[in-house]
Amino acid sequence: MNDRVTPAMHALPDGEAELTLVVRLPWEDVARLGQEAGRLASQTQRPVTLDEAVSRRLRSAKAAAHARPAGEQPPPVPSSGSVSSLPSRPPAEQARQAIERINGTA
Repeated sequence: MNDRVTPAMHALPDGEAELTLVVRLPWEDVARLGQEAGRLASQTQRPVTLDEAVSRRLRSAKAAAHARPAGEQPPPVPSSGSVSSLPSRPPAEQARQAIERINGTA
């Protein structure tokens, strides 16, 4: 039997989707997300969950990506005070590595 579970996905009234997943992060990244949630809470003057902080960060990254002209590379993200990200690789390289992992040849 396969132990993988299909993540739950729900359609939202605003036309977006909500996806539930589990992500393993180093404690340092969790602490940075907590700091991000604290900054967001002070801006909005209300409690903010880590989920909301992550969602806000992903939305701002998505908006920034859509604002760039086609083919332009995103600026490097400074590592101080932000959640660590994966190294930037071309999509073809990412796909090749994903296929190798699936096939067990990586």
